[in-house]
Amino acid sequence: MINGVHAMFYTPQPDELRAFLRDKLGLPFVDTGGGWLIFSLGATEVGAHPASESRQQLSFTCDDLPRTVAELTARGVEFAGGISEQEWGWLTRFSLPGIGEVELFQPKYSLQGARPA
Repeated sequence: MINGVHAMFYTPQPDELRAFLRDKLGLPFVDTGGGWLIFSLGATEVGAHPASESRQQLSFTCDDLPRTVAELTARGVEFAGGISEQEWGWLTRFSLPGIGEVELFQPKYSLQGARPA
């Protein structure tokens, strides 16, 4: 049974990105040796959205977007614009070293009570 998602960033700046995820975002991690840090995010979810062409996207989620933005800003994370309300939640963006912009959002929905297929 599938029980999670393993996401990968491929970048020419792996050390800078690992330091950002560890120090700025404060993500828990294990050091698997040789500088390879694997970060634990806990909850995962996958959506399937309509689009004119195929692509993949990674977004970070949180429970309280204004509080999370304030905490991350204090750690030096720079956000692109403010928080916008969407039909499905509240959204902002920030840049990852060597990657570019990613989303951070607080969903309006809950996965509590999700049923198996």
